[in-house]
Amino acid sequence: MAYKIGDACVNCGTCESECPAGAISEGDGARVIDSSKCVSCGTCASVCPASAIAEE
Repeated sequence: MAYKIGDACVNCGTCESECPAGAISEGDGARVIDSSKCVSCGTCASVCPASAIAEE
């Protein structure tokens, strides 16, 4: 299952630089995860300082 970035995202970009699949990009005021690229490794969730990322 892919991960999803929730409303708590502060758009810091930490997750984007850590994603090994390149599935995260900047959206409108928050980062977004492309579920078709996400490999469900959980790296993004483990580095998110706002705990805004969870598995769908």
